[in-house]
Amino acid sequence: MKKAVIATGSKQYLVKEGDVLSVEKLTADKKVDFEPLLVIDGDKVSVGKPNVAGAKVSAEILEADKLSEKTVSIRYKAKKRVNTKRGHRQHQTTIKIAKIA
Repeated sequence: MKKAVIATGSKQYLVKEGDVLSVEKLTADKKVDFEPLLVIDGDKVSVGKPNVAGAKVSAEILEADKLSEKTVSIRYKAKKRVNTKRGHRQHQTTIKIAKIA
């Protein structure tokens, strides 16, 4: 079974064919290609400097521009009457890994 490490949205993900994952917002329409940083094919491991030459990970976009769970940040200072509550929802894209070549 082939596995690969891809980088998107300043994060790295270990993926295999058929995986469905949520990444930060992508601007592509239907398909997107990633250059892998590492490819594992059984006992054979290919490490890139920084990317593996000649390798490509293809993915199809299932759902675009959805919102993640809300992250709440609280600022509180005791005895100072300072309390602030903020929320943030990051835009995300759901992708499915189609092929590791």
